[in-house]
Amino acid sequence: MSVNGITSSQVAATYTPSSAPAKAKGTGEEPVAKTEGAAAVYEPSGTPAATAKKTYTPDLATVNKLKADAEARTQNLRSLVETVISKQATTYGNATDIWSFLKSGNYTVDPETKAQAQKDIAEDGYWGVNQTSDRIVQFATALTGGDPDKLDEMMDAFKKGFKQAEKAWGGELPEISQKTYDAVIEKFNKLKEEAGLEVEA
Repeated sequence: MSVNGITSSQVAATYTPSSAPAKAKGTGEEPVAKTEGAAAVYEPSGTPAATAKKTYTPDLATVNKLKADAEARTQNLRSLVETVISKQATTYGNATDIWSFLKSGNYTVDPETKAQAQKDIAEDGYWGVNQTSDRIVQFATALTGGDPDKLDEMMDAFKKGFKQAEKAWGGELPEISQKTYDAVIEKFNKLKEEAGLEVEA
């Protein structure tokens, strides 16, 4: 038979898909699905092939950038602590040792300034223990984006900043600064405890 002898109806009959597989001739058996020569196999999502683990490779450029950024942020915290604690100590000195300043002749402090300084270092004053320790911990939390794994690094930065403040002050800082130090450590430890991390003794 020639190719030209095949009609379009014969072609259509040959390739028209059936809704059910054909029975084997004369056997009376159930239809058998023919899978031989299948062009493609559909695999629904959720199969092992679709959920295979992704291979990760380190992005060293990003890692180095993050390290540099972390160091810069840590330095920022150290600088903040040094500035804040030194300012706190100076304000405390102005409020409590006002007569020594006046005796030296190097300072002139009016009653309003003295009253403001005393207000600033009060328990809930701007330079008091509560607000100063809150600012330091909030700044550290903002630097890390709240990552609990960075808390030890931030505590170390705080301690270094405190030592730098002592050096700038010329010795041991006033009692208010020591209390602020204790409050900051306590607040860091509370954050670590909430994150399920080991706290300082």
